[in-house]
Amino acid sequence: MAGSTQVPYLLRAARGEVLDRPPVWMMRQAGRYMKAYRDLRDKYPSFRDRSEIPEIAIEISLQPWRAFQPDGVILFSDILTPLPGIGIPFDIIESRGPIIDPPIRSGSQIEQLHPLELDKLSFVGEILQTLRQEIDGKAALLGFVGAPWTLAAYAVEGKSSKNYSIIKGMAFNEPRMLHQLLGKLADAIAQYVRYQIDNGAQVVQMFDSWAGQLSPQDYDTFALPYQQRVVSQVKETHPDTPFILYISGSAGVLERMKQSGVDIISVDWTVDMAEARQRLGADMKVQGNMDPGVLFGSQDFIRDRILDTIRKAGNRGHIFNLGHGVLAETPEDNVRFFFETAKQADKLMAVHA
Repeated sequence: MAGSTQVPYLLRAARGEVLDRPPVWMMRQAGRYMKAYRDLRDKYPSFRDRSEIPEIAIEISLQPWRAFQPDGVILFSDILTPLPGIGIPFDIIESRGPIIDPPIRSGSQIEQLHPLELDKLSFVGEILQTLRQEIDGKAALLGFVGAPWTLAAYAVEGKSSKNYSIIKGMAFNEPRMLHQLLGKLADAIAQYVRYQIDNGAQVVQMFDSWAGQLSPQDYDTFALPYQQRVVSQVKETHPDTPFILYISGSAGVLERMKQSGVDIISVDWTVDMAEARQRLGADMKVQGNMDPGVLFGSQDFIRDRILDTIRKAGNRGHIFNLGHGVLAETPEDNVRFFFETAKQADKLMAVHA
């Protein structure tokens, strides 16, 4: 890719350099807490329009970049975006979330799924290329994908779920069928990650959001092998692109996440950062892990929590972030304060030692 030759700060952390402060970005940083986003949403009510029409998705991706100058700019998209490319149509309804109708419940449906057709996702390449030019090396461009277990959960349940009873029923009654689905998803996701990197993504985060709903032994059977399959395929062709893995409610599977082969583990807020560091070992880089609810506190409280997390993570191999996405009702001023504070962390720690 043409453009600036400077190495973005976030990439330096991802490579394990010792830094004065951690780079900072925020999961779901483009979205509903921002007035600029809500105004655009009123104009384009369909989520798929907002995420799949390049000029709109580019504008949304850049809104937090212009407002807060984070160290990472992430593609505005959805983890379900590649599914139509393998033969699983979906819709996103504003108040209800993703809908897959009919859901994938039979072996014949799984048989009919085909290898990923990248031409159906050309808008993603266009969005990434433009974003890379727009930010011009001043931040790292992040791509993202869903992991096989989480995408399978959506496809089988047909929507978001509270207890995942349908996919767990498939896992425990017809494991061969589910493994076939997971394998097809893993190969498609690996191809999609490579496509994102080829079009300008400098870091990729894989969300296995629902893998935290699995017991450790089921994680080892239905989530981990397919995370490994994605990561190993991508590393074959793009060994130098940092790969981040995020799971919601991951305190019980942290060490298992490390076995996936990713470079960075995104830690949610259910584990103390110092303990996460200890459990993962000094060689594993981490991201996170402030509770998004902290952003409803006073600015003194927010500052203290930011500095506490950064202190516990240390000055090497840490990307500061929330432990989940920023909540829709979060005051925009507090988001601004979050970024400003994290960027001055080295100076503030000296004052608040």
